[in-house]
Amino acid sequence: MPCYDYFCEENGRTVEVRHAVSVVLTTWGEVCYAAQVPMGDTDFLAPVRKVITAPGLAFPAGNAKLKEMGFTKLVRRDDGIYENVTRSGAESRYMKKGDAGSLPHLHEKIGD
Repeated sequence: MPCYDYFCEENGRTVEVRHAVSVVLTTWGEVCYAAQVPMGDTDFLAPVRKVITAPGLAFPAGNAKLKEMGFTKLVRRDDGIYENVTRSGAESRYMKKGDAGSLPHLHEKIGD
């Protein structure tokens, strides 16, 4: 189901509601009920309007971008063998099952 934002002029709040396209919400009470949020002191019959918002879009990141962001990406190459396509420094290119020396250096990428 799609998400819609509704704005109430009376209280200045915007609430995100997930509902079918065929549903029409016109009052603050209907919006609060659909979103399962408390109404507060606003009148149940206060009018609301649907707000047009840009949808959130995600774009896949390439290996170089993942590496730059500090991620480790392993690609399976054989049974028990993974290639570290985002390796850096002295990290091994291949991670092999049972070989602790081939593990990615996560301690260098993870910090407080």
